[in-house]
Amino acid sequence: MSAVAVAGPTNSPARVLAASLIGTTIEFYDFYIYATAAVLVFPALFFPDSSPTAALLQSLATFAVAFIARPVGSALFGHYGDRIGRKATLVAALLTMGVSTVAIGLLPTHAQAGLLAPALLALCRFGQGLGLGGEWGGAVLLATENAPPGKRAWYGMFPQLGAPLGFLLSAGSFLLLGLWLEEGQLLSWGWRIPFLASALLVIIGLWVRLAIHETPDFQRALARGAPVRLPLRDTLRDHGRAVLLGTVGGFATFVLFYLMTVFTLGHGTAVLGYARQDFLLLQMLGVLLFAAGIPLAALYADRTSTVRAMGLATAGIFVFGLCLAPLFVAGNLAQVGLMLAAGLFLMGLTYGPCGTLLAQLYPVQLRYTGASLSFNLAGVLGAAPAPYVATWLAARFGLWAVGGYLCAVAVLTGLALWAIAARTGRAACEA
Repeated sequence: MSAVAVAGPTNSPARVLAASLIGTTIEFYDFYIYATAAVLVFPALFFPDSSPTAALLQSLATFAVAFIARPVGSALFGHYGDRIGRKATLVAALLTMGVSTVAIGLLPTHAQAGLLAPALLALCRFGQGLGLGGEWGGAVLLATENAPPGKRAWYGMFPQLGAPLGFLLSAGSFLLLGLWLEEGQLLSWGWRIPFLASALLVIIGLWVRLAIHETPDFQRALARGAPVRLPLRDTLRDHGRAVLLGTVGGFATFVLFYLMTVFTLGHGTAVLGYARQDFLLLQMLGVLLFAAGIPLAALYADRTSTVRAMGLATAGIFVFGLCLAPLFVAGNLAQVGLMLAAGLFLMGLTYGPCGTLLAQLYPVQLRYTGASLSFNLAGVLGAAPAPYVATWLAARFGLWAVGGYLCAVAVLTGLALWAIAARTGRAACEA
């Protein structure tokens, strides 16, 4: 077989980066509008019979359902991503997320359907998690497997930019709705608009995704032999240690982000008394620094190593955990803005190299399954309980306990990164 035949059609860098970025932007937009609604409107609409605190905790429990679904999505979409290719699997993942999100915008509320309403909400949330579980890994591989030598972290950071961009779109949607609509209008029908608008974004994403070709790495893997029959089985059997280390290595990344977004929004508005619009605006400004940190960390990772870049960011997260309680106080909006900016900038520094690092832990024939599994298990064990645990800790012990929780997670992540470096050596960790 000729080299040209093995390589197959190639993608232009602009098309690769656009396809990886737009897909994750849409997926994270869908994911985050639920997170915002889970704090601002779902407690009143789907859990009205409970006290305000209990309703918020019940709403956050449905928020966590998606994180349980994400490893299932990793296994399902990873299976096909490692067998039939990255492109077709990414299209299916985007459709799964899109349909689930639009369905949320059409759901009846508790007043209209009783207990069926929160049950349907949890089911749609499960579908969102399923789609994102398959989306992220494929988008990272689409970027990194098309990257030229020495630029894997740089290419791998483009799908990571989808997280802050998706958050800006979701927070911006609710910010504008709050400016245009009265509270009663928002709770009556306005909250549905961001979910229904996802349909247009999905159509754009599909148009971009359908125009790309399969990655060169996957084409070469197919040329060398048939794909693995059961990727999940082989990943767990032959690379179980990599799954464990990759999972724990992502803990601090996930916990920090959902503390800075979901927990701070709920605590800042419900407990500290800040106006919802003011707090959303502060979060959006902080997310700009989140986005700025991603390429900075990727550049550093390409110059040194992905594990070193994430290690330095994790050390910063530990220090930030010590400062969380003194900064997050009532009556000082500027200080709270500084806290959000610092936390989200650190989030960018740890998130930028994360995808590239996880992809490098696995051989190409198992990479979709392995990288997705580590990333999404970190989400289940790290992010899913974070808003709930932090809300409980703050109510029971105060914000200092939330900071201690973040410090403890940073220590665990640091140990995992050290083990990855010791296991693979510097060469395997370089982008």
